Amino acid sequence: MPAPTILRAGALASRRAFSTTRAVRSGGAPHYDPPSGWLFGVRPGEEYKREGWEIPFFYGFCGSFVVATIAYAFKPDTSIQTWALEEARRRLEAEGILEDPHPEK
Repeated sequence: MPAPTILRAGALASRRAFSTTRAVRSGGAPHYDPPSGWLFGVRPGEEYKREGWEIPFFYGFCGSFVVATIAYAFKPDTSIQTWALEEARRRLEAEGILEDPHPEK
């Protein structure tokens, strides 16, 4: 029966028309840890053993968060409102309408 084989091949070809990779099917054992019923898989009374990536990840994540917070706190104010207020104050001081808040001695 060549018709079903041709139809099946045509259906696969139409589904993968825009793909440049080959369809790969895998089988075998499940690729996940089955649920054990315990939080993080640690039974009560057992000591949790850290994995090698946990400490660098913690310090890298927290450190970058602290650096980003400090950088955000000290970033320059580039809003149009601040610029307009400073420009208006300069122009009013130049015309003599407003006194200079910091007179030079």
